[in-house]
Amino acid sequence: MNDTTTNINQATDTAAATAQHLDLLDAVTPEQVSDAIKAAGAAVTTIEQNGVVRLHSASHGVGFQVLWGNPVTTTQYTDFTLSCPLHVQGGTLPEAVLASWHRTKRFARVAQHGDLVVLEMDVVVAGGVSPAYLSFAMRLWMQMMGEFFLHLRNYGPAAETRGDAANGGAVGEAARDVPAAA
Repeated sequence: MNDTTTNINQATDTAAATAQHLDLLDAVTPEQVSDAIKAAGAAVTTIEQNGVVRLHSASHGVGFQVLWGNPVTTTQYTDFTLSCPLHVQGGTLPEAVLASWHRTKRFARVAQHGDLVVLEMDVVVAGGVSPAYLSFAMRLWMQMMGEFFLHLRNYGPAAETRGDAANGGAVGEAARDVPAAA
């Protein structure tokens, strides 16, 4: 073997050894998710209901919650949903508001349930993710929340066709103690 091949093999072996030493998460606990939310710059309230830990936080002055997905144990999950239920003042939003969001944005979806609009984003850790990814997912969620609130504030029939801000927001304060549809 020549020196170049030896150096490449050594570099590959070093990279493989480094990758093996990464602490990848293929399930998360409420504490790990809470730490990731805090690392993204938000406070977290932990509430235990019927033996299940619930996490509540806020971004842009509006509350959100963590809804657990598939359990591995009683305290570990392979996925979860970040959920922000909002009460719509005056009934329901026009379907075009939600359609416009889905046409222009990725990562977070919106569903309407009566007078509630729910912004949600799934986070999957199955298969292994780094703790840094978990923190990134929380920052992305908070960014999506801000973009959604801006979308609501700027939406109007004229804005849809002209691309500018037309009216001032149809959604009121975050729904409190309202379970979001999963």
